[in-house]
Amino acid sequence: MLDICLLGTGGMMPLPYRWLTSLMVRYNGKSILIDCGEGTQIAMKEKGWSPKPIDIICFTHFHADHISGLPGMLLTMGNAERTEPLLLVGPKGLTKVVSSLRVIAPELPFAIRCTELTEPEQSFSFDGFRLEAFRVNHNVVCYGYSIAIDRTGKFQVDRALDLGIDKCYWNRLQKGEVIETPQGVLTPDMVLGEPRKGLKVTYCTDTRPTEGIVKNAAGADLFICEGMYGEPEKQEKAKEYKHMTFYEAARIASAADVGEMWLTHYSPSLVKPESYGREVKKIFPRTVIAKDGRTAELKFEED
Repeated sequence: MLDICLLGTGGMMPLPYRWLTSLMVRYNGKSILIDCGEGTQIAMKEKGWSPKPIDIICFTHFHADHISGLPGMLLTMGNAERTEPLLLVGPKGLTKVVSSLRVIAPELPFAIRCTELTEPEQSFSFDGFRLEAFRVNHNVVCYGYSIAIDRTGKFQVDRALDLGIDKCYWNRLQKGEVIETPQGVLTPDMVLGEPRKGLKVTYCTDTRPTEGIVKNAAGADLFICEGMYGEPEKQEKAKEYKHMTFYEAARIASAADVGEMWLTHYSPSLVKPESYGREVKKIFPRTVIAKDGRTAELKFEED
C-alpha cells in the first residue's frame, strides 16, 4: 500500500486557506517528501504526519515556494532527535543552495547527503521502489518525479517442487536474488510467474506541457499536476510565465492515460478552483480539483 498526501495546493505564496504545494508519500516504512515551501511543516502537522521519519526530500526546482521551508524542517527533525542520514535530491546546484539555507540551521544531529540531477532523465532504486526524475519546461531548471513500485510475479510452489529447489532458497528467489548452489545457479524466473501490475505516482509542477511529461506519467495510477490557472483567458499568461492551465493538464492526463489526476499549485488569485471543474472534466473525467490535505491509499490489484 502506498500512502499519499498532498499537503498543500498553493503556488507562489501560502495563504490562510491554502498551503504551498508539497507531496508526502509513505511506503514500506519509507517516507518521501517532494518540495518544501514555507508552511510545509504546518500542513504536515495538520495532517498528523511527522517529519522525523522522512528519508528523502526531492525538490522540483529552487524557487522559494518550493524550498524555503527546508531550514525549519531540518531544525524540526533535529529537535525530534533524529540521527539517521537524510537524502536530498534536486537539480544541479542543490548542494550550494542547501548550504546557503543552512546558515540558519547550521548544527544538526544527522548527516545530509545531496544528489544533484544532471541528466534529462535519471532513475534511483531504493528498497522496494524507484524514484524517477525527468526534466520539464519552466523558466529555471525544473524536474518532475515519479515513484514507481514494481511487483514481481507470484511464487510458483509447484514449479519449485518439480525442480527440486530446496525450501531454504525460496524466500531469496522470491526477492529476486540469483543464487549459486553446489547443484548450479538458481534464478528467480525459474519459480516466479509473470510480473504483476505495480503502483506509480507522478508529480509535476511549474512547467509548460511537454511530451516528456506524457511519457513519464504514462499509466500512472495517480498523476498530480499543476494547474496554475483555471480561467481560460489566462492561457497567454500561462505561456509567458511557463505554467499550465487546468485544461492543458487535463490533456496531458488524457494522453498519458492515467488512473486519476489531482490538480494543484493554484495561483493566489484563483479563489475558487472548483468552479472550473465541469469544463476540465470534459477533457479528462477523472480529474480532482484537489484541496490541501487530500489523501489516498493506493493498493495493489488483487491477484
